[in-house]
Amino acid sequence: MNGTQFSKVSEHEGCAMKTVFVGAVEGSLRALEALVASGKAPDLVVTLHPTKAARHSDFADLSEVARVAGSELLYATDINDPATVQSIAARAPDIALVIGWSQICRAPFRSVARLGTLGFHPAPLPRLRGRAAIPWTILAGLTETAATLFWIDAGCDTGDIAAQYPIPVSPRETARSLYDKQVDAMCQMLPEVVADIEADRISRHPQDPSLASYCARRRPEDGYIDWTRSAAELDRLIRAVGDPYPGAFTEFRGQVLTIASARVFEGPPRYIGLPGQIQDQTSASFRVSCGDFTCLEVTGWHTASPAPLPRHGVLGQARQVLA
Repeated sequence: MNGTQFSKVSEHEGCAMKTVFVGAVEGSLRALEALVASGKAPDLVVTLHPTKAARHSDFADLSEVARVAGSELLYATDINDPATVQSIAARAPDIALVIGWSQICRAPFRSVARLGTLGFHPAPLPRLRGRAAIPWTILAGLTETAATLFWIDAGCDTGDIAAQYPIPVSPRETARSLYDKQVDAMCQMLPEVVADIEADRISRHPQDPSLASYCARRRPEDGYIDWTRSAAELDRLIRAVGDPYPGAFTEFRGQVLTIASARVFEGPPRYIGLPGQIQDQTSASFRVSCGDFTCLEVTGWHTASPAPLPRHGVLGQARQVLA
């Protein structure tokens, strides 16, 4: 595949305003469905081909929704590729909506849409600009956040705000539950904002740069569990990097053990052991010693090996020895 592929799906009259939609993840699919349901189906949908699904842990195929809605479909791997930009420009769009596309939108792409390019960020801009905002929200122990639609400019999440929706963060929030809250908020805001733009009610609220903070990129390996940390810290890590992200993981006997859910064990530990040592287990859970002599109760996990975990076995020991 040469990185850009255009296919005419069917005739689409659409609304008076020509819209381009760009995205390739679960949130993109929900947003596209919300636009279609509100009568605002985009004229063109730009997305990844399913053969490129490995680029995103939460990849979603938008082609069927686009097909049913009568939108044209453009497969691309680089939104800034000159051929991609040219294909989009040929549609003469009034507005571009970038929802779930992990590339910076450079000037040639941003200049294509007559009225500008709207993006979505799962954070209360100008706070938490950057990458992995949902995991960092949980890791930082924040009690509130927001979903933000903003006008994309040359900076990193620095453009004027079009709409913002406050979201409470619960004490036991997970990446999945917060992701769903963010997507629900976006799906409520996006059709309304598009309707306002179509009616010449364009909202732009400049961000206050003095309030800005930035989130660093996270990699799958950042989910590795350091059992010398406290049980509370590890509980937060597991909740922050789980579904729809790659997840928190440890090692046992050379195999990766992914931990999907856990909680701080409230009772006194029955054993004093090494960080990462399995204290006790049932058919539904097992307890692991942590670095501050607290204990984490693991309630959801998966590994390639069906063999049971032995009591007093030490998780992550191979990584600790190599370190």
